Amino acid sequence: MREILIRAGKVAIRARLLKTPTAERIWAALPIYAEAQMWGHEVYFHAPISSGPEPEAREVVSPGEIAFWPDGDAIAIGFGPTPVSRKGEIRMASPCNIWAMALDDVSSLKSVHAGEDIAIVEANGRAKR
Repeated sequence: MREILIRAGKVAIRARLLKTPTAERIWAALPIYAEAQMWGHEVYFHAPISSGPEPEAREVVSPGEIAFWPDGDAIAIGFGPTPVSRKGEIRMASPCNIWAMALDDVSSLKSVHAGEDIAIVEANGRAKR
């Protein structure tokens, strides 16, 4: 199983990649470095890939699901309500591809602020090829 480490500010979250086309693109693009943006209780940031919506793309995600937002070429991690959420849900701005599952509690992202550095690297630190 392929695992990544997402570092945002002082937070580090491990995640396991799923078997999706978007996950393959992101894995091939590692390491990814960006600047955090916030949208309600969602951290998102630009990714150096493009991917259209996959057949299972959806707006409502569960805590721990790591998403790719095709409309913005961005990785999005929801940890609570966003400005468009209805009661008790995490709703993205438009359908997103779920490409990884967090192994750690994503609610720790509430301490991240816009403008902080974000990095996604392979968790085991070895070369990916």
